[in-house]
Amino acid sequence: MPDIGVQDTGVQAVTAGPPVVTLSGVGKRYANGTLAVQGVEMAIGQGDFVSLLGPSGCGKSTVLRMVAGLIAPTTGRIEMAAGGDAGSSISPLRGGGDVGFVFQEPTLMPWGNALKNVMLPLRLAGVAKSEAADRAAAALASVGLAGFEKSYPRALSGGMKMRVSIARALVTKPRLLLMDEPFAALDEITRHKLNNDLLTLWQAERFTAIFVTHSVFESVYLSRRIVVMAARPGRVVEDLTVDAPYPRGEVFRTSSDYAAHCRHISAALHRAMGE
Repeated sequence: MPDIGVQDTGVQAVTAGPPVVTLSGVGKRYANGTLAVQGVEMAIGQGDFVSLLGPSGCGKSTVLRMVAGLIAPTTGRIEMAAGGDAGSSISPLRGGGDVGFVFQEPTLMPWGNALKNVMLPLRLAGVAKSEAADRAAAALASVGLAGFEKSYPRALSGGMKMRVSIARALVTKPRLLLMDEPFAALDEITRHKLNNDLLTLWQAERFTAIFVTHSVFESVYLSRRIVVMAARPGRVVEDLTVDAPYPRGEVFRTSSDYAAHCRHISAALHRAMGE
């Protein structure tokens, strides 16, 4: 599939592998007549980390929810490769655990401890209780919450609640992880720590990630590729790469290379807001 929306910036969009999910001419008009998204063309490669960046109201979350199967597109087609083979279309959230979703809020069950919250998707899928508990405990350990299995949401900090939410999304070993501004409400120190931990998990698990954010700095730090969207209606206007190597850490975050990428993406976002 050809690159779309790339302006003459000297940077080309790439995918990491065969497409896991492909959007072709996707649009969404809500019942009240609002045209939220129009003509979105995008291919997300296997193992890629892609951020959707844009101002509020540009349709980032709408695109993510359509990919997840939570809402249906009005026009166009969304295809997700079944079993790793491109060309087959499935409904993502009905694809046998192929997709995990992390919302803006942790959305934890207040009456369940951390272990039970993470076990939920496994139990809904019919996994035996003992196996589900073992897998949930392992998922909590992977996000740094070993020892907090019996803690209830009311006893956890905001960052810890989000870690539980991430563990719940990853416990089914999804091929595609969708994240809708998961760290936006957190303080800067916690946000930086979770950014680092997310990249560690991504490198270890090799899932494909689509991450919605309105932060230039976060998108540059996390992503291999940044899709910039403009509003009214929401559409892709630039599709750019961040060619800095992984793993990334504080050395990259304070480097001149990072600052240059941030300036470049900030300029793209400014152009998008003027569209």
